[in-house]
Amino acid sequence: MMNQKNIIQDKSFVFALSIIKLYQKLQSKREYVISNQLLRSATSIGANIEEASAAQTKKEFAHKMSISSKEARETRYWLQLLDKSQLVDGDYSQYINDITEIIRILTSIVKTAQKNL
Repeated sequence: MMNQKNIIQDKSFVFALSIIKLYQKLQSKREYVISNQLLRSATSIGANIEEASAAQTKKEFAHKMSISSKEARETRYWLQLLDKSQLVDGDYSQYINDITEIIRILTSIVKTAQKNL
C-alpha cells in the first residue's frame, strides 16, 4: 500500500502541474467557466491524497482517498466536456488517459482501504 500511495502522490502532483498549464492556455483563449472547474477539481485530487497520508485512522485514510477518487472523476468529466465540445481546439486525450489511470489507482486504493477497515 505504501509504495502504491507514493505512486499516486507523484502521479497526482505531475497531473496537477499539467492541468495548471492547460488552465493557463484555456484562460488565454477566454474559456473561463470549465477551466476554473477543472483547475479546482484537478488540484484537489493531490491535496486530498496528501491529507490521507497524514490520516490518524484507517477510516479517515479511506475517506480522504475516496474524496480524491470523486475529484478525479469530476476532473475526467470536465476534460471530456472540453474534448467533445471543442470550446477550445485541442487534443485532450493525454489528459483523459492520465486521469483515467489515476482513477484506476485510486479505486484500487479505496477498495483495499475499505476492505481493511
